Formats: sequence, C-alpha cells, structure tokens
Amino acid sequence: MNRTAPHRARPLPPASGGRREGDPPGRRRWAAIEDPLPLESGVRLPGVRLAYETWGQRAADGSNAVLVLHALTGDSHVAGAAGPGHPTPGWWDALVGPGRAVDTDRWFVVAPNVLGGCQGSTGPSSRGPDGTPWGPLFPYLSVRDQVAAEAALADALGIDRWAAVVGGSMGGMRALEWAVSRPGRTGSLLVLAAPAAASAEQIAWGSVQIGAIRSDPGWRGGDYHRAPPGGGPHRGLGQARRIAHITYRGEPELNSRFGGRAQPGERPGHGGRYRVESYLDHHADKLVRRFDAGSYVTLTEAMNGHDVGRGRGGIARALRRADMPALVAGVDSDRLYPLPQQERLAALLPGADAVRTISSPCGHDGFLIETEQVGPLVRELLASLPQPRPRPAPSAPAPSAPSPT
Repeated sequence: MNRTAPHRARPLPPASGGRREGDPPGRRRWAAIEDPLPLESGVRLPGVRLAYETWGQRAADGSNAVLVLHALTGDSHVAGAAGPGHPTPGWWDALVGPGRAVDTDRWFVVAPNVLGGCQGSTGPSSRGPDGTPWGPLFPYLSVRDQVAAEAALADALGIDRWAAVVGGSMGGMRALEWAVSRPGRTGSLLVLAAPAAASAEQIAWGSVQIGAIRSDPGWRGGDYHRAPPGGGPHRGLGQARRIAHITYRGEPELNSRFGGRAQPGERPGHGGRYRVESYLDHHADKLVRRFDAGSYVTLTEAMNGHDVGRGRGGIARALRRADMPALVAGVDSDRLYPLPQQERLAALLPGADAVRTISSPCGHDGFLIETEQVGPLVRELLASLPQPRPRPAPSAPAPSAPSPT
C-alpha cells in the first residue's frame, strides 16, 4: 500500500494553518501596544497586538493575577471546551478552573498567545504595515522581546505585579525571563521542563526543524501566505513536527505503544508504514492545518537563543535577581530538556528548593499530560501566597474587545 494513500481524501493543507482574519474569535480578546515595540535587535516592531484569554475575576488592585504561558505550538486557550475559534479543548483544562489547581474562584488567570505566534498575536502571518502578511519581513524575536510584549499586556490590564508566573517548555523560558528581567513584577515562579539556557543539542534539534521548513519549495523565502491550498510549506512544517515529536515523547512510551509493528493493512518496505510512522504522520497533518510555518521558525529561533545569562554576567549571576518564591520541576524521561537542567536551575534560584520530579514514560510532554502530578505543584506554589478575595474591579482598563483581526 502506498503510504500516502490514507491522506488522499483529506483536503489540501492551507498555505498557513494559523488563525485568519474573519475566523471566529472564540474567547480571545486583544490588547494593542500603541508605540512600536523595541526589540533586542534594535528593530522597532510597529502595530503589535497580543491575543489573550482570561478566567476568573480580577481583584480591584490586580493582586490575584496569574500569568500562564504556553509552549511552542500552544496558544491562549488554556482552559475550556473546543468550539468556534478553538478547534481543541484547553491544553491545561484539568488544571485551570473553579476548584482546580489554579482555582479561578480565587485567581484571575491571563494566558496570552506569544508574540510571533499565529493564533491572534502579531507574527509572520499577521498584517504588516503595508496591509499584507509580514512574511519574510517579520523581524527576529528573542524570548526577552516576547516578555516585553507580555509586560505591555500586563500594563494594559492594570496588573503591576503577577501573583505567579507559570510556564512549561517555551512557556517556562518566558516565565524564567519574567523572573530575571522583572523580579518586582513576578510574585512567584513555576518553571516546568525548561532550562536556563538552550544547550548545543537543543539548538541542533531546533535548527534541523527550521532547515526542514526552509528547504520546502513551498517556503518561497517565507513569502507564501497568499499561496493556494497545497502551495505552502506544509511538507517542511510536517517534517519539522515529526522531528520535534520524537523529542517530545519518551522511548519507553513509543516502544510500548508501537514497537516495530506495521500499520494495519500496510507493508513497510513496500510503500507502507510502521505504526510509529503513522503516528508521526498524524501529528504532522494536524499541525499543518492549525499552525503557521513562519511562526514555527520565528518561535524556534527565539528558543534557540534563550539564555537568561546573556549580557548579565552569566546564568548564576542573572538568576540571583530572581529572589521570589520559586518551584522548578522536570520530567524524568525528558530527553529534550533533561532533568539535570532543571536540577541546576533549582540549585541556582534563591527562592527554590530541590527540583521536583514528574515521573512519566511520556517524555517532555509529561508536563502537559501528567496533570495529577503537576496539579499539586501548582497548588503548593499558590498556597504559599497571600490568598486573595477577588471582587469587582470597575476601574480596570478594558483592552479591545474580541475582534476578527
């Protein structure tokens, strides 16, 4: 059987799977940054908008605000059902809501779509100054630039200081950058499955994925957003996803689920696939229909450049700035961001004790999957803080209402 046969009935992938103008807004709101955003590179990025979602009620003084930051291909939809504007349920739905680990009867939760992303925030697929998609003209971003945009969002929401900043993987990098660059605005910190700086191996994995996208003829130098369905870099983006997904999951899990078995009805070596190949194909196909290749490149480049010690006298010196209560956790089977990286991070953060270990066969994705282990960590951190009693905040600023742009 030809390995492409199962996919022939599927519609051609769009040039970009990111959110498009006119799509339902779902629960998103938007905040506009009026002045051009200064980037580390020296470029000033105009017209920045961040999409975000909120849960719970903000206290009048904003003291109960919790910032939750997503990973590479995540978005602002942390909690809630699938529906118009949100093709999948919240990626941490088990942890955020009334009576859950982040109890929205007490805490006001804010989750932005990262700058450079493709689910409502300014990125390569959004309109640039000339009214057409930014495409190849979109500038290089660092994790520090992304946090600067999130700080502007906090300003727009009237939040001077987050009670807690929480994130895993790429979200953990941003959470850590919040703590180092803005310790006075970070009341407490939870970092899951993320390092203080990207290692050579992690940069190598990211670079191979970027190369897969850029080698696709449909990439067109990054100027593909107006291409017809099937004319974008979906093959390269799909290959990048396959590579990444191998690093996200643990070897014991893959072996127990798939082993060396063939996909039913197919013959490996004769045009067919192994079950694990079918699994990777499935995740590749899903991603190209909901994500933008330019955003994938932009965000991966930002992750590759992550280093909280850059220009700050090194990692140890930089982390001394982050003296708030902190909790660091890693996954014991994580081969992308191995547990020793979190052990070092926990040892260097003044407000952290020993690293917490999430036990899982699922590899890096354990920080998303093992909610029964992650939930108590979140509760522990929040329980150490003054417990808020939210009340209406009639004077709170109101960023722009839901919009299709």
